Amino acid sequence: MRQLCAVGLVFAGCCSNVIFLELLVRKHPGCGNIVTFAQFLFIAAEGFLFEAHLGTKRPAIPIRYYATMVTMFFTVSVVNNYALNLNIAMPLHMIFRSGSLIANMILGIIILKKRYSMFKYMSIALVSVGIFICTSMSAKQVTSQSSLSESDGFQAFAWWLLGIGALTFALLMSARMGIFQETLYKQFGKHSKEALFYNHALPLPGFIFLASDIYNHAVLFNKSESYQVPVVGVTVPVMWFYLLMNVATQYVCIRGVFILTTECASLTVTLVVTLRKFVSLIVSILYFQNPFTLWHWLGTVCVFVGTLMYTEVWNSLGTAKSPPGKEGKKN
Repeated sequence: MRQLCAVGLVFAGCCSNVIFLELLVRKHPGCGNIVTFAQFLFIAAEGFLFEAHLGTKRPAIPIRYYATMVTMFFTVSVVNNYALNLNIAMPLHMIFRSGSLIANMILGIIILKKRYSMFKYMSIALVSVGIFICTSMSAKQVTSQSSLSESDGFQAFAWWLLGIGALTFALLMSARMGIFQETLYKQFGKHSKEALFYNHALPLPGFIFLASDIYNHAVLFNKSESYQVPVVGVTVPVMWFYLLMNVATQYVCIRGVFILTTECASLTVTLVVTLRKFVSLIVSILYFQNPFTLWHWLGTVCVFVGTLMYTEVWNSLGTAKSPPGKEGKKN
């Protein structure tokens, strides 16, 4: 029952979070900083109450280690959200971020000196092909949509290239953070809830440097049309409602994933998260009528099939279904 609840939280929270984020960035593409700040502030406040016990509980992992991890996490979060202001469509944003396996493998080889099987290299190649197809098709759409003049088309394409660069940087930084987090957990044990709190609480002073941008978007949010919240009946500016729902669904999504990792096997977590990403992509395409060609679908299938190949889902499922003692008879 708890597992089903976790799966429901993941799908309901993460998929609806994508909808509210896209509603925000469609109206104000540069609102990434205020969205990131609101998410960090809410999760930090919740963690301060229930994880840090109002600051009376000492962290299991020394703060100096969190400082390094927090710097990377803050950078990744800000860059990922800001990329939406650089002509990056939401479907491409989701597909590109699904390529984290590529970054993990590259940095795993360079930093941890890992070696992988040929099957895993093939799966990563498939993911890379999928991302390349989607990216190149999106590049054509950017240039074709900016057909007012040659200079406008070049400018739009240049901003799009900068957005791709930002997503690539965030992808590599996120993989590096994952490796650093893995080494910390090996040394001090796994403390996921504690890490979640400090990753969101410690970066809050960094938003001072983004204060003017956050303030400007808060003013824009105040000027948005009024919206009467169902059931409650309170009238608020619609952009603040979208932001509130984005923060709430983000929290539901994170809690769902956390429960899933504690209650289910890693195979189940991988399947649920991968399927959730695919459903989020479908929702974004259908609900917002985002342009998505046959080539985009081909690239998407390559990315998700490659991801499942990398995690060796079919081998794991086959092992789970085989009768006990069958493998022993073969030996």
